[in-house]
Amino acid sequence: MEEHLHQQVKSLEQTINDYQHRFDQLEKQIDDLMWFRRLEDIAFIDKVRLTGSPRWKPKSEDDRFAGNKLQFYAYLFIPKKVEWKKKHPLIVLPHSGIHANFSTYYYHIVREFVAQGYVVVSAEYRGSTGYGEKTYENIDYGGRENDDVLASRDYMVKNYPIVDSTRVGVVGWSHGGMIALMQILLHGDKYQCAFAGVPVSDLENRLASHDESYSAYFTAPYHIGESIEENPEEYARRSPTSYAANLDKPLLIYTNTNDNDVYVEEVELMINTLK
Repeated sequence: MEEHLHQQVKSLEQTINDYQHRFDQLEKQIDDLMWFRRLEDIAFIDKVRLTGSPRWKPKSEDDRFAGNKLQFYAYLFIPKKVEWKKKHPLIVLPHSGIHANFSTYYYHIVREFVAQGYVVVSAEYRGSTGYGEKTYENIDYGGRENDDVLASRDYMVKNYPIVDSTRVGVVGWSHGGMIALMQILLHGDKYQCAFAGVPVSDLENRLASHDESYSAYFTAPYHIGESIEENPEEYARRSPTSYAANLDKPLLIYTNTNDNDVYVEEVELMINTLK
């Protein structure tokens, strides 16, 4: 009897989890309509499916698809006033949040960029919500999510002759700021400048100042599966502070003293490491 109840509870938990992903997908589809509706007056908008690198580790020992590239979506915004025979600057705009997505929360930011003549691309990198459980569990925080963002940049340069490859900037806040740091530090040859607002910068510092619910994102079996105490090198590999010496392009970091998620001490550590 006890075993039967245990199985029922487990089944209900899985059903609730499935429904949560379905609700996320429905919300994403509705929000996509809002993107087109709210920017149709000033921008040509598209949403394309691209490929990034394979998962950083196989799902299991017999994972026959471990080498397959992962698919993800990216939003494209091109100003309607664009001069098609000229080259235009590109802004790469990764969304913030751990499990989050590029929602119309960013509408005013994109609108301002487009109004100023920038082409904008934003990747729904691995781990984003709104695309089902598999995409959610492909999270690679500080890892190959950066490959997806770089792939969106390369796609625009390769496929849109109006994009000027010598005028590409990356902009992000919070987790998006972390990705902006990783892009300019690891792929400085692909960007001319970067802006990182209240960026996640150092996982050792961050995990020490946040509760267990945060570390659970990393210790999940489909992610790292180990704590920072068990595998400190892996967490260092995913921290922008580890690559500070690579900086060779203009970088603007913004922070404040009262952010209730990315504490100022973490950002100051990044700044001091750069210095």
